[in-house]
Amino acid sequence: MARFTNQAQLRYGRSIANSNIAVGEILEVLSAAKEAVRNTYRQNDTITYVISIVNAGTLAYTGLTITDNLGAYPYNTTTLVPLDYMEGTAKYYINGVLQPAPAVTAGPPLVINGITVPAGGNAVIVYEAEVNPYAPLAATGNIVNTATITGGGITPIEVTETVVTDNEPLLNITKSISPVPVTENGTLTYTFLIQNTGNTAADAATAAEIIDTFDPILSNIAVSYNGTALAAGTDYTYNEATGLFATTAGRITVPAAAYTQDPATGNWIVTPGTGTLTVTGTI
Repeated sequence: MARFTNQAQLRYGRSIANSNIAVGEILEVLSAAKEAVRNTYRQNDTITYVISIVNAGTLAYTGLTITDNLGAYPYNTTTLVPLDYMEGTAKYYINGVLQPAPAVTAGPPLVINGITVPAGGNAVIVYEAEVNPYAPLAATGNIVNTATITGGGITPIEVTETVVTDNEPLLNITKSISPVPVTENGTLTYTFLIQNTGNTAADAATAAEIIDTFDPILSNIAVSYNGTALAAGTDYTYNEATGLFATTAGRITVPAAAYTQDPATGNWIVTPGTGTLTVTGTI
């Protein structure tokens, strides 16, 4: 509730008299909130935001504008914006009923125009933003996103939502074969490169495992991980009749990625943690 003060002055002849200070209050009938559907993010994720505006008054408010800074933050002598509005995703509801798409300027900042909030009702605006290379990714990273609602003679309303990095491993795997070609009854090596672009190590508790069915079937296999020999039955299992190979859950561990921010561009550079599994056998 906004307060205001006012004082009058009476002048007559050479005399001046000041009145008492009158205090008033302006009852703000619009309230707003902003929430992310999911409060964590990863590299290249999409974040869905929901802005709700409630009108407790007896008159409708029209022509409102929402200006969203898309998480802008200062960096050196410039400002970086870690989110990009995804074109065509803005949805606008009045009292739960979908309305024609509002006018949107992608920005940054993102600007959404022409919002109406009926008397005793509400308006909801939903939109999506994509995480870009300016978004912090380390374990302590976050995006603080602020939107300001203006227009219609109202006192500007500011709403903020914070999302934090998803502190989990993010693994991917590639497989290669050598030599190519290989002779009959020759020795073949499969190499599996596991990369972790997440900010948390994949440790034994992650229970990662690699499963593959070798075709053609390998015999007399030798297995190593990061250059250390693995033991059959303890670290992996292999069925020479079917070619089914599997590492023991939790035996494959991969360190967390490292993150550095380019001092010139502000982009976050990801150096994945890696692990290499090799399986060599005779075909």
